[in-house]
Amino acid sequence: MPLIETQNITKRFGELEVLKGISLTVQKGETICVIGPSGAGKSTFLRALNHLESITSGKIIIDGEVLDDRENGINKSILTKQQESDILLEMGMVFQRFNIFPHKTVLENVALAPEKVRKVSKADAEKRARDLLETVGLTDKTDVYPAKLSGGQLQRVAIARALAMDPKIMLFDEPTSALDPELVGEVLNVIRKLAQDGMTMLIVTHEIGFARDVADSIVFMADGLILEQAPPAEIFANPKNEKTKSFLQAVL
Repeated sequence: MPLIETQNITKRFGELEVLKGISLTVQKGETICVIGPSGAGKSTFLRALNHLESITSGKIIIDGEVLDDRENGINKSILTKQQESDILLEMGMVFQRFNIFPHKTVLENVALAPEKVRKVSKADAEKRARDLLETVGLTDKTDVYPAKLSGGQLQRVAIARALAMDPKIMLFDEPTSALDPELVGEVLNVIRKLAQDGMTMLIVTHEIGFARDVADSIVFMADGLILEQAPPAEIFANPKNEKTKSFLQAVL
């Protein structure tokens, strides 16, 4: 059973149709990278998965549970609000911007959600937070406030914070786009390790070389559609769609 399945999802903003029927499956342990030009609908698709945007029509199924079954904006899913919330907690998300609480230390930022939402004890939440900060290479920053951190360090805190909720799935929305070039590598290395450890991930990225290295499958989106999906070796060596070819020639 896929951990993520979307069936023909669409999204309209008034007259503008941003997603035009997106169908995709993500298996457990799979890393899928979504590439494509600006305005393709990549971020909207990702945000629709965890209800930061509501879809207009189609189905979103997370780990076998129908999260959305919409027609003309009306959700026919029979989940209760609590069931919906429980499913959404299975998806961690890392954004372009870090969204770190400036008045809390690194440790407090990572431990807060498990303590408040999962009702984990403060001691257990902080132990888990310390373990995760070691994973992302920030053991020396536990008591530091965000204002003292670089962009790359802030994004690694954001990744640790998402992982602290023990999600089954990680969603990354252009996680390096707000970073200076010299800081990109430290964030990509953390994501690369997650891939090696078998975390299920859907990554919207413009880091084409990284996508080629870590992805099990590359999805090319343009004009609100998935135009091509294939393993990296295939899509980079022999893209089938003309728009994929043009895009890759421009960025490589």
